[in-house]
Amino acid sequence: MDCLGGNNSDIMKKIILSITCFFSLIVATGSFAQDNQTIFRSDGIRKSGGYVALSNKFTKINGHYANMPEFYGGWFINQKFMIGVGAAATTNHIPVALADQNFPGNKVTYQYGQLGLMTEYVVASTRRVHFNVNLLTGTGFTLQYDRREIDDWDWDSDRDDRYEDDAKFFFVMEPGVQVEFNLLKWMRFSPGVSYRKAFNAKGNGLTDSDLSNISYNVTLKFGIF
Repeated sequence: MDCLGGNNSDIMKKIILSITCFFSLIVATGSFAQDNQTIFRSDGIRKSGGYVALSNKFTKINGHYANMPEFYGGWFINQKFMIGVGAAATTNHIPVALADQNFPGNKVTYQYGQLGLMTEYVVASTRRVHFNVNLLTGTGFTLQYDRREIDDWDWDSDRDDRYEDDAKFFFVMEPGVQVEFNLLKWMRFSPGVSYRKAFNAKGNGLTDSDLSNISYNVTLKFGIF
């Protein structure tokens, strides 16, 4: 009987051990089925918003001062990353040298503009003062037009500023950095600096180096941050 009892005890131990191993295997399998651990976390979209920015750039084109209003905006993801579009163009007189003028005029000036994909990465967006880095990549263009003095305009005539028909297009890239001040929950003030780089610009008497330069900007942003 002792021997039988001993055998029964051994059998029970083996059964308990088998059951324990079986459930341990299930737990281990479940653990291995979880997502792989990664260095860079991706928690998905937790918060979604958006904003628009009204900016004014101060820069130089062909060695002359250029005033350039800018508009950009897009989808703001997880209070960190914005993806959208941006556009900017010059508004003041940028003189064209006589030898480079494509047509005769009273006051021939350059027009420069750019349009493309705008991305912005914001660091510590919820803090009162923080900063961001941004990048515009897209198309730039130049053309010439006759910009007459306001005093010479005749509003009763059919005369319009004469624009060149053949605009010159090229690739442009402009990385930048801004300091941001959270004025209100829906408004931010963001002064900054950027560098505009043109690639393969041809025509109109302008080269890549004539169009590439530092820009200083003051920006107001409105939206859901």
